[in-house]
Amino acid sequence: MTHGTNLLLTVRHPADSLAVVTVSGELDVDTAPELRTKATELIGQGCPHVVLDMAPVEFCDSSGLNALIAIVQHAHERGGSLSVAAAPDQLTRLLDMTGVGDLMPVYAHVDEAVAHLGRTATATEDTLDA
Repeated sequence: MTHGTNLLLTVRHPADSLAVVTVSGELDVDTAPELRTKATELIGQGCPHVVLDMAPVEFCDSSGLNALIAIVQHAHERGGSLSVAAAPDQLTRLLDMTGVGDLMPVYAHVDEAVAHLGRTATATEDTLDA
């Protein structure tokens, strides 16, 4: 678990190459770098597919959106992916209005993202470079 000023990140690994990061609190100029760092570390440690469980996010500003863009680019450069799941209505609207949601799959529920990526992770598991 990682604690920021107003951010709590909890990580679980439902598949070998998949990490689900539950993002709790505020995603802003003070906390967005922490999320970016954690996600890029996970990708570098052999979890190229990251799902962000955004259900507990209370606030997200442009810094949070920029972190999502940076993470998705980092993941794609390494053959991975970033998905957003269970985003609150306000965040979903922000993703839609800014076009950031077009850069990554956005799922209504974490289970949907995990089911989809679990198949992807399993299918590509043998082709990942260590």
